Amino acid sequence: MSDTHLRTRATVMGYAMKALRRLPRPVRRAVLDGAGSGDLPPVADFVRILEIAGNMPNSGPTHAELIARYPALSDVEVTDPAIDAVPARLYRRPGQDAPAALVWVHGGAFVWGDLEMAESHWTGLMLAARGIPVLTLDYRKALHGVTYPAASDDVLAGWSWAVNHPDRMGVPAAKMHLGGASAGGSLAAGVAKRLRDGQGRPPASVVLAYPGVHPELTGWDQAGLAAIRARRDAVYFSPEWIHDLSVHYAGAAGLTDPYAFPGVGDLVGTPPTLIVNCEADTLRRSGELYAEQLRAAGAETSVHLLPGAAHGTLNEPFTEAGVRTIDLISDWLGAK
Repeated sequence: MSDTHLRTRATVMGYAMKALRRLPRPVRRAVLDGAGSGDLPPVADFVRILEIAGNMPNSGPTHAELIARYPALSDVEVTDPAIDAVPARLYRRPGQDAPAALVWVHGGAFVWGDLEMAESHWTGLMLAARGIPVLTLDYRKALHGVTYPAASDDVLAGWSWAVNHPDRMGVPAAKMHLGGASAGGSLAAGVAKRLRDGQGRPPASVVLAYPGVHPELTGWDQAGLAAIRARRDAVYFSPEWIHDLSVHYAGAAGLTDPYAFPGVGDLVGTPPTLIVNCEADTLRRSGELYAEQLRAAGAETSVHLLPGAAHGTLNEPFTEAGVRTIDLISDWLGAK
């Protein structure tokens, strides 16, 4: 298929996604059922689709559906703190002493996602219901010419707000942790490096769920890639797709930037780090390699593998793997 045909198809898909976002959520679910797995469009097409659509349609559970499944979530107070140009939500359970607080960043391949997605909203609700205040952050996406370090700067601004407002967070700055999922994990780990290197107060620990923290995927054999690609419930991130996304996000020169891709460069002095990997996820290799690098650098590192789980467990609130991910994060923060 020619480049012109591919561009035309991406344009049509973009407008289709834009229209789909306006439909009732049950209709979106019916249309998107099963569409979130398998091969992704080429990065250039994926970006064009999102630039037209504005975002991916959200077909996940509503707030009311989450509370119906997990009644304790109704006790969580949700507010929208004013942070300079950074959309954010603060989740707290009033009247409860907190052992720690978490500043949390959702994923979305640097190009999509928002505070409504389960990976952000449900994570905030679940941890806050367990007594851990959570500040969730959105950030500028790598669309319409926006590139690194815009998103990193937004996360840094959100973190700085948190440590400067301990009264709002419910804990002293020394008990605040920084984390994220997927691309949000890369952003969180990159900002932790910036903080280590003098740009602010470092977090008590770093919390990473199925992160991709390297500009390239290495270490996979063809059989391993094929097994994940064949799964109907898994999103397939090929090594070529990750490379193209990295170039789109940070530019070719940015592939060696240690703050854009925290798996690059020196990791000595990194705070204690939790990494939760998914077995049926090509990004698992990045999380595994990062753990090896951290340990070699002398950083306390705890790594967990979710057997059989596909990428994005925190976007699946009604699954065992999703709840297990919350459990691991909650246990880690409670012990710190």
